[in-house]
Amino acid sequence: MLSVLAIVLPIFALVLAGWGARRSGALGAHSTRELNRFVVYLALPALLFDVVANAHWRELWQPGFLLSFGGGTALVFVATVFLRRRGGHALADASIDGLNASYANTGFIGFPLAAAVLGLSSLAAVLVATLLTVCALFAVAIVLIEVGLQGEQRLHHVLWKVIRSLARNPLLLAPLLGIVPMATGVSVPVPVETFLKLLGGSAAPCALIALGLFLGERRNIVPGTARSAVMLGMGKLLAQPVLVWVLARHVFALPPMLAHTAVLMAALPTGTGPFMLAEFHRREASTTAATVLGTTIVSLLTITAYVASLH
Repeated sequence: MLSVLAIVLPIFALVLAGWGARRSGALGAHSTRELNRFVVYLALPALLFDVVANAHWRELWQPGFLLSFGGGTALVFVATVFLRRRGGHALADASIDGLNASYANTGFIGFPLAAAVLGLSSLAAVLVATLLTVCALFAVAIVLIEVGLQGEQRLHHVLWKVIRSLARNPLLLAPLLGIVPMATGVSVPVPVETFLKLLGGSAAPCALIALGLFLGERRNIVPGTARSAVMLGMGKLLAQPVLVWVLARHVFALPPMLAHTAVLMAALPTGTGPFMLAEFHRREASTTAATVLGTTIVSLLTITAYVASLH
């Protein structure tokens, strides 16, 4: 157990460092947004490009992994949206809650955690999980939110807005550009590779600190927030990894490395994507903030337990 904690604790210690810096006032109100923008627009795209450019098609094309992680994620998302709609919530809010219960923090925590626990060979699968989460799942949620908020517009107008948004998403563009050297076999020049390693190497620590800064923000609590956050957190930390485990081990019979990567990514806490959507669309965000904070704290125990089971 101590060896497992030695792997996991430094990762969560970076989140705690960001939380303490924000709560103490050492870093101001704009630090969360600016550090997050650095990660999203520079550091993480550099890492994603580097991983794809140096990968092989057989590492990225893993249908069983895609269907296991994607299938478990989709089931939790759809079930949550359905239940929240049955509970009287608007489609936009239900869609955000669907993300709260299924949007794994693969970008901020997934890469450093997988590298530490499973090794660098797992990063290609982590990239697939990240693309499924930040592109496919995010796009579906955006479409549903826009449909809910702009029901009077024609659907093709909504879809066009989504396509334009995704076309400017650096987390999508970077791996797409990385396909060029991977497909052609052209090596990335040494100075460029060094630049990517330096910039991409800052993605993990900065992303974890940015997450801590986000969690350290003081917010007003809306009645009923705790109950909703507990329900959504159970979907994220319990239902999603169990479903992915069943699909990975008993349906698609993935090799141990891919199966463990899929389950580990599904067991991650809720990422900040749902909060960004809630804020952008001016929806009530206290439940989302509570879910991100709660799942991040509890996942320290659940992820440690899962990693311990691997040894």
